[in-house]
Amino acid sequence: MKKNIFIILLMAFLVLAYSYSTAQSILQSGPVVGYSAMREVCLWVQTTSAAKVKFSFWNVSSPQKKSFSEEIKTSKGSGYTAKIIIDDLEPGVVYNYELFINGKKIKRDYNLKFQTQKLWQWREDAPNFSFATGSGAYINETIYDRPGNPYGGQYEIYKSIYGKHPDFMLWLGDNVYLREVDWDSWSGIIKRNTHTRSTLEMQPLFGSMHHYAIWDDHDFGPNNSDRGFWNKEKTLESFKHFWPNPSFGINGKPGTTTYFQWSDVEFFLMDDRYYRTPNDRKTGEKVMWGDEQVEWLIDNLVYSRAPFKFVITGGQFLNPIQADENHSNFLDEKNKILELIEKEGIEGVVFLTGDVHRSEITKMERANSYPLYDFTISPFTSGASRAYPNPWRIESTLTTERNFAIFEFSGPRKDRTLKCTVYNVDGKELWSFSVNENELKNKK
Repeated sequence: MKKNIFIILLMAFLVLAYSYSTAQSILQSGPVVGYSAMREVCLWVQTTSAAKVKFSFWNVSSPQKKSFSEEIKTSKGSGYTAKIIIDDLEPGVVYNYELFINGKKIKRDYNLKFQTQKLWQWREDAPNFSFATGSGAYINETIYDRPGNPYGGQYEIYKSIYGKHPDFMLWLGDNVYLREVDWDSWSGIIKRNTHTRSTLEMQPLFGSMHHYAIWDDHDFGPNNSDRGFWNKEKTLESFKHFWPNPSFGINGKPGTTTYFQWSDVEFFLMDDRYYRTPNDRKTGEKVMWGDEQVEWLIDNLVYSRAPFKFVITGGQFLNPIQADENHSNFLDEKNKILELIEKEGIEGVVFLTGDVHRSEITKMERANSYPLYDFTISPFTSGASRAYPNPWRIESTLTTERNFAIFEFSGPRKDRTLKCTVYNVDGKELWSFSVNENELKNKK
């Protein structure tokens, strides 16, 4: 009798172990914590084949009170990805969560958490917070890479970012490097996004802090690609599947443009590819963003009362030299934006850019107003480059090795300070730079 009971228990254990192992093996990447609002957040996950996915979640102060999200079945058409909205949440709360695949809980060896934004307006000073940022996430795949020395490397940088525990991460484009084998087919586009998203070192930071992203040429298509890229509808579709941003495009027009606010700081995420004129076009108007985006941006900057208003785009904005793929190659549009910022009396504007495989701060002095800053942060794991001409560079900020930045915001109302610290792949500080909100106000 005892022997029979033992056999039954052993068989039950083996069935459970097999079921758990199967559920674990069907997880491809994630989970990823997406945008955060006061009442909801977005969670993302990818499986290896069609599967039912859902999340449980609970207030960290009440772990006994668990709730469940809706359950979604992943499918091949979306690369087996799923975005699930966790709603009816309370503002200013930290939650833990768990992932379930086909009814089985998936174990991750790091803390899974998200937070809702705090309702501080009209009640108290804005909360202090921090975010990580950078661009250029090349992940090697030898068989499809160019011959020679690997272009990507030092993936441990993502562990260093995780170790800083910022509130969220802002990806500044070239978050994926489509190769020649990828950009001419849906299956290739999905494969490249999947390959990058599955990077082992990225998983802890994906699961424990919020993520927002713009794209640049390598997420969009071939190197230096523009509005003429014939397959841009598919790369846009893949961007929507893989990034849990709050929205995609403005005024009913396609693209990746979006907006979010964190505490008292506002972020305007621009699309520098979908409407971009070819670099070598000699006739017609040359634009990077186009009138629709420019007017949308200026309208919102005028409306904003944020002490810091971040304008985020792939290529450098302020560098006056027509090098790389910066906005000075689209000079009429750039000058129009700068003139509108000045004429409208918009305060607190800060540019945040990537692309150029080096980090630096560009400072543009203005005779009739406050100086403008462009924080360029690049690269994560793609190849670093030498310094290129930039007469407005703050020399002490030039970095020509792989790096990332942490932006911190602190201080009472009307005296908020932005601090940017750049770190190497091991998390060692390279330099820091601070700006007070009152330095970004118009001269009286």
